[in-house]
Amino acid sequence: MCVCVLICATFCIFCLMLLFLLGQNSVNHVDKLLLKGFRYPELEKWVRSHGYRAGQAMMLWKRLYGNNIWAHSSEELEGLNKDFRNMLTQHAEFKALHVKDIVAASDGTRKILFTLDDGLVVETVVIPCESGRTTVCVSSQVGCAMNCQFCYTGRMGLRRNLTAAEIVDQAVFARRLLTSEVGSITNVVFMGMGEPLQNIENVTKAIDIMVDEQGLQFSPRKVTVSTSGLVPQLKRFLRESNCALAVSLNATTDEVRNWIMPINRKYNIGLLLETLREELRLKHKYKVLFEYVMLAGINDSIEDAKRLVDLVRGIPCKINLISFNPHHGSLFKPTKDEKMIDFRNFLAKAGCIVLMRPSRGDDQMAACGQLGMPGEVQAPLLRVPSQFQALVEASI
Repeated sequence: MCVCVLICATFCIFCLMLLFLLGQNSVNHVDKLLLKGFRYPELEKWVRSHGYRAGQAMMLWKRLYGNNIWAHSSEELEGLNKDFRNMLTQHAEFKALHVKDIVAASDGTRKILFTLDDGLVVETVVIPCESGRTTVCVSSQVGCAMNCQFCYTGRMGLRRNLTAAEIVDQAVFARRLLTSEVGSITNVVFMGMGEPLQNIENVTKAIDIMVDEQGLQFSPRKVTVSTSGLVPQLKRFLRESNCALAVSLNATTDEVRNWIMPINRKYNIGLLLETLREELRLKHKYKVLFEYVMLAGINDSIEDAKRLVDLVRGIPCKINLISFNPHHGSLFKPTKDEKMIDFRNFLAKAGCIVLMRPSRGDDQMAACGQLGMPGEVQAPLLRVPSQFQALVEASI
């Protein structure tokens, strides 16, 4: 009997110790803070709260974002003292993302698929350029709530916003993984998955970290945030940020834009453009970029070009004509090259600054409007205006 009691007591003590250790591990994991969620003043305050000097916070910051280190663990913090590194091992988390796959397109574009801690997947694109101006296209959300009818990401609906750390880490991973192959990554565009201005708090925080002169050192002029036209957030962005703004316009009448971009039903073309006119009066030497995805037979007529010239009159801007990139379930076809050139020439003759953006990475679903993976439940396709029904039906 005594032996049985001793065995039971020993087993109970073992169980209690195991529960204690598991609890400690759980607490340690929960207590770990994700470093890439900090602006520098926040990081410095956190480092000082653990009894270390501000200078050590700056050394850590430079190893996270500068000096071609892009540290992902305390083992990569060469030059920091041992006690500080041990504290970081216990209390800090370095990575917000985990690489799932890297896909290379025939034109050299790379698409990186990241798994998040909750199992969701987000995509980032790195676009090399012969001029040396390599761009990383980052996502701001998993999916998108805007339901633009020409966009594959919009078919997903919105799963959730990305945190500032998850946004920043896309740029860090891009530099860490691909700089040796594609050269220096100098530009950031928020044109991946999601509507950036619907996640404006985390996007602006991520931008602050990206443009920090002691960190990733992206020039504000080379960071571009794209929006479908959320007017209140657009006003705030223009007033608070020096970064570039791109507005996805894509139509010259409310009837067409209501269909292909449902956000227009809340903030129509007139309100959107008048807001830009008013806000840009307050900014010096600033041009907004209008993005115009060209859809065959929908928005690519010379009449559309005439209306577009009138719509943007008085707004300091550039116009970027984008070839539609087909995807599964799409109702649209891309405008033929000759017609795009005619459209561009009309705008140019009318005095507009106009560019044509070639598709990049489209053979690996890495091009504009092709990111993401809709599941079984998808955002609805909207009613096609009567004048386009025959055209759409013929394309299916």
